[in-house]
Order: sequence, then C-alpha cells, then structure tokens
Amino acid sequence: MTISSPLGGVIRDDLGLRLEFDRTFDTTVEDLWSAVTESDRLARWFGSWTGDPTTGQVEMVMTAEDTDEAQTVHIIECIAPTRLIVEVPSPDGTWRLAVELSALGVVAGKDVTRMVFTHRLAEPYDASSVGPGWHYYLDRLDAAVAGVPVPEDFEPYMAELAGSYPLPD
Repeated sequence: MTISSPLGGVIRDDLGLRLEFDRTFDTTVEDLWSAVTESDRLARWFGSWTGDPTTGQVEMVMTAEDTDEAQTVHIIECIAPTRLIVEVPSPDGTWRLAVELSALGVVAGKDVTRMVFTHRLAEPYDASSVGPGWHYYLDRLDAAVAGVPVPEDFEPYMAELAGSYPLPD
C-alpha cells in the first residue's frame, strides 16, 4: 500500500507541540461538520457517541478499535459549523483535539472545504504512532464523506508512516 494523502506535521509553538493536519474535502462546510459531529456519521470513520452534548460531555465508543469501552469526551468549544474543540482521555493523559472548518468555494463544479485538525501533544511528545493514527482516521473521514469504502487496516499506515512525524528541533 502506498499512502498518498497529505501528511500532517509536528509544530512547536508558544504552547508546546501540536500535531496538525491540513486537508481539503469535496463537500460543503455543513456536510463535513455533520460527518465530524453527528453520531451516526461519525461512527462511519471514528466512533459513535451518546448523551447530551449541551451538558459539555458525551460518551464515545471507537468504531475502528478493538474495544467497545466508552470514554468521556469533554466538549470545550463548539461553534457550528466551523469549530470544535474536545478533550479525550488517553493512557498518555488528556488529548486536546481541535477541528477548524472553512469553505474554500467551488472548484471544478464541487464545493471544497478546508479542515485543519490539531492534536495538542503532551509529554513525552511522541508523534510516531499518534501521527499515523490520525492520518488513518482522516483518510477514513475522507472516504466516508466521498461515499467510498473506508480503510479498514491501520497496520499499513503504521508501517509506512511511523517515521513521518518527527519532533521539530
């Protein structure tokens, strides 16, 4: 397998390190927002959630993982249809994830939307597995939005991309 979708990057800023992906999707902002926030559409590529998001948290079950254990996702900011920030527990501590969407207009007769996905990294700042993981999930999102089969096997991503997310100097 050769992975041709755009790589993300590890960026150092005033707050530390972040893993960032800048992707475009052939769809409207509203449709991409729906794919990122509505439980049934989110389940196609990432995980489903239950609960009342107006409380500031939902229970998420990953659909592409080997576990069906729910984890609490805290909603930090939600401005439909352009900005979502959540915090998710992980074995490495809390992950802060952000999605920013913006319409780029119509290109070749198709609506195009830009997504900037950011994962704020915490110590020990290891992006060697986190980077390929998010790359895999964003490729799954792209396939789900396009209405084609989503990638099912993470291993090729890990094998091909493990060295692609080095820490900056």
